[in-house]
Amino acid sequence: MKENKATLTFDDGREPIDLPVLSGTLGPDVIDIRKLSAYNLFTFDPGFLSTASCDSGITYVDGERGMLYYRGYPIEQLARGSDFVEVCYLLLYGELPAPAQKARFSETLFSHALLHEQVNSFFRGFRRDAHPMSVMVGVVGALSSFYHDALDISDAAHRELSAFRLLAKLPTIAAWCYKYSIGQPFMYPQEGLGYAENFLYMMFATPSGSYRPDPVSVQAMDRILILHADHEQNASTSTVRLAGSSGANPFACIAAGLASLWGPAHGGANEAVVKMLEEIGDVSRIGQYVKRAKTKGDPFRLMGFGHRVYKNMDPRAEVMRATCHEVLDALGLEQDPLFKIALALESVALEDDYFIEKKLYPNVDFYSGIVLRALRIPTSMFTVIFALARTAGWVAQWNEMISDPQRKIGRPRQLYTGRALRDYVPLERREAPDPSTTG
Repeated sequence: MKENKATLTFDDGREPIDLPVLSGTLGPDVIDIRKLSAYNLFTFDPGFLSTASCDSGITYVDGERGMLYYRGYPIEQLARGSDFVEVCYLLLYGELPAPAQKARFSETLFSHALLHEQVNSFFRGFRRDAHPMSVMVGVVGALSSFYHDALDISDAAHRELSAFRLLAKLPTIAAWCYKYSIGQPFMYPQEGLGYAENFLYMMFATPSGSYRPDPVSVQAMDRILILHADHEQNASTSTVRLAGSSGANPFACIAAGLASLWGPAHGGANEAVVKMLEEIGDVSRIGQYVKRAKTKGDPFRLMGFGHRVYKNMDPRAEVMRATCHEVLDALGLEQDPLFKIALALESVALEDDYFIEKKLYPNVDFYSGIVLRALRIPTSMFTVIFALARTAGWVAQWNEMISDPQRKIGRPRQLYTGRALRDYVPLERREAPDPSTTG
């Protein structure tokens, strides 16, 4: 990275401070503020919207131009030409695999897809009506109790084995979360089935049937996994990195990421889209809901439009839109009422001046929720599948952070606005506090 400098000046006569300006391969320059602490100064940036917490070579997002790259490859090319296993390899190792490398990687993942048999008992400690994400957080966090033979994070071989285990076992855990919630027997991964195919098999097969996922559903699921595999330093990825900065084991770090992803502002958006479409209920009611979305003070929001990062079309949405049409056409669901509402709403949003001016384009969540519903995935499992996909990115980001010789434990600072120094008053001498001064 080339280095320039920026100069911080003060109105109170203090000496100016020169700060390095770093330039990455792509994206805006970054002012390196690390030495400000030596001057007893810190920056104030709620939500870290203007702060780079790390340097990374994994994923690049340009929200203004609607670009998403994994290791330099545009997401559109990967989604249309690759598969999820290959993308996992790319994120983890930095390059696309040769045929023999991919075959070995696939075999390795399948060899780790089974769960320790005692994990069955662990599942049964949860209530049947528990949300699948709460079960998933608990089970993934508990994996360190079952696979504690490779938890030395300073050992590259241990980190790689933990990565294999997480990537391989998450589909099994995710499917079992669903099976447990509906009271059906757990299904085990089958040799000869691909990653996405095995996940759908474990979700929907039963010991008494001969279920095999259809190719259209498998391809759709594979694309969903690819499109959600990583997205730079979002809330859950930052959570994984922050937890990992303390030296926590990888299973605990991924469980922390899962908990962060569970938030409705993060991983629950596609579920919210389906609930919104159900609330609208009929194409004839779209106008009144669009009007409500434009009305200040009305709490109703059109879910699946706009994005915190993308100020242009979400590149993942283009691929997911095409997949949505392919799936509904292949499964004979073109006349599905919810899909009709979605298409009509999409048309309004792409032509309405209000949405165009505010750059509220349909995002990936708008389409992925419809596809998942078409695949008979219950809405309670939407975030679980998001987590299954994002584990690939979390593992790669965690491994990159642990491998960084400059790694430090995360320790954000604050702007303190509480009470100044005051003396303790014994209980018998205290008066009731003035409510207007408490906080």
